[in-house]
Amino acid sequence: MLAGKRILLVISGGIAAYKSLDLIRRLRERGADVRCVLTRAAREFVTPLSVGTLSRNRVHDDLFDLTAEHEIGHIRLARDCDIVVVAPATANILASMAQGFAGDLATTVLLATDRPVLAAPAMNHVMWASPATVANIETLRTRGVSFVGPETGELAEGEIGAGRMSEPLAIVAAIEKRLSADAPLAGRRAIVTSGPTYEPIDPVRFIANRSSGKQGHAIAAALAALGAQTTLVAGPTRLADPPGCRVVHVETAQQMLAASLGALPADVAVCAAAVADWRPANPGNAKLKKTEGAGPPAIALAENPDILATLARHAQRPRLVVGFAAETENLLAYAAAKRRRKGCDWIVANDVGEGTGTFGGDANRVHVIDAAGTESWDAMAKDEVARRLAARIALALAGAA
Repeated sequence: MLAGKRILLVISGGIAAYKSLDLIRRLRERGADVRCVLTRAAREFVTPLSVGTLSRNRVHDDLFDLTAEHEIGHIRLARDCDIVVVAPATANILASMAQGFAGDLATTVLLATDRPVLAAPAMNHVMWASPATVANIETLRTRGVSFVGPETGELAEGEIGAGRMSEPLAIVAAIEKRLSADAPLAGRRAIVTSGPTYEPIDPVRFIANRSSGKQGHAIAAALAALGAQTTLVAGPTRLADPPGCRVVHVETAQQMLAASLGALPADVAVCAAAVADWRPANPGNAKLKKTEGAGPPAIALAENPDILATLARHAQRPRLVVGFAAETENLLAYAAAKRRRKGCDWIVANDVGEGTGTFGGDANRVHVIDAAGTESWDAMAKDEVARRLAARIALALAGAA
């Protein structure tokens, strides 16, 4: 459930901060990407070194970090996540959240976020029962903040009462429950093809292309992060399998088609792979040898199956079929014609001409073409393209339900 999820963990200054270290470990065990914000008081209980080592991400603790704030870092932190978790949530930070204070990086992020917020309170039992805290909790609940705990037991001061921060596994379960409720693609099935195909000439040589698979893998991860049961059919790449996905590794176009059909039925299919149009008709069982004076061998080609068109016309056609058009010229015209010819619902067009850096690069500029027209997006990281496309798919499927 948490594989591929981006969790922003705000650690405030309470003795229960030591439990946050185990929480980070538990979240990472489940495939989550955990980024942490420490308040100044939290640094009295846990160190940025320990938090950064466990999370494997940079630790953020300074609102006036010139490097981060050059890119408006507090806004990026607030938005570039699936959920914000405050653990421990002290009486002080809960009061700041309720009143809308933004006196440090943690409270500024909490004020700026538009993502779900989950708090795990931790404080003395008298503070928890205080009318001020009760009012702050009620205010935050009305604004959509969720809570896990606190538990009743022995507190740091040796007193007994409600105020213990919930155990890490209980917080993990609360995160999963909150994200499941908010997952727009929960219960949906998705197929994504990615990467190139290798079409063998002989046991050594093959026909292929320059696709890295970065965009297709990112789309599979983004769909999984929105709750979709995602099957990624991946041609040969150097990329790690994206979290939260069932991955079928293939080499040829024929294998990719068989794996895609084997993943039906599905609600959406995204054909992002750069499939070879042709394959050697009679690949050799032994390495072709060069013969002096004979010239290059003639290689007869056969047409590969059209995976996008096959899925678009299949008896178990997904509700939404999305293709990709990688072109070097006449981008929009060629892509629009391809959408009509293949029978798919959307075409995502991108320019892969010389100098664009699209093949193998980390950024992309795409145009989404559907029956209503063309929607052009600014150049952005391929991960962000994937998230925007996944969100668009979720809206389309919700409208078709």
